[in-house]
Amino acid sequence: MNTTTSLEKKLKAHFGELITNIVVQHGELTAEVAPENWQQVCTQLRDDAQFSFEQLIDLCGIDYLTFGEGEWNTDDVSSTGFSRGIGVKGPGRFSWEERETELMEKRFAAVVHLLSIKHNNRIRLKCYAPDTGVLAVPSLVKVWAGADWFEREAFDLFGIIFIGHPDLRRILTDYGFIGHPFRKDFPLIGNVEVRYDEEKGRVVYEPVSIEPRVTIPKTIRKDARYAENQEQLEGDS
Repeated sequence: MNTTTSLEKKLKAHFGELITNIVVQHGELTAEVAPENWQQVCTQLRDDAQFSFEQLIDLCGIDYLTFGEGEWNTDDVSSTGFSRGIGVKGPGRFSWEERETELMEKRFAAVVHLLSIKHNNRIRLKCYAPDTGVLAVPSLVKVWAGADWFEREAFDLFGIIFIGHPDLRRILTDYGFIGHPFRKDFPLIGNVEVRYDEEKGRVVYEPVSIEPRVTIPKTIRKDARYAENQEQLEGDS
């Protein structure tokens, strides 16, 4: 029995319904925990001798909006590469106000990666923030002090509120920043732009003036067609 399978059985036996789902994929174990059980499960994973996940490696936010939607049609493959047709419109290629979207029950999640040095085990925990007007999950700062700045980052970029955090404020964006830039419905060009105003003698914020533009990767293939075209261009010049 490998360590991942053994850990999965221990989790199911110890926590039961406190863990709502366990997935093992690519040799990695991911356990889903409800917000009301988040701190309890994490505390036991740290303190129980059979788990001993004493170190929090990372904590981040996830936005599952458009999850599973592909932009590239890769079903039709030739010897020269994949088709370059865009199958669906991704963020930045449409107006979110005009896009018809269904309310997602599980759109935002907080994810932590834990390490047990004692047992040489790793685990990924996922906690969905219920969208009830305010996205909120309990803070893990009292369980692992290192979660402090990670939770501030997830709050800043995704807007997830970590209840009980001692100093929850933005950490990467500016003081006057509007919105949360890692949300998939955040415009790629942003909402405002900043410049220094000589007359006012200070930095001012203004509505963004640039036009949204999304580039598409270009594949350059070295074959006879491009060689002939290049020769013609060089001859014409």
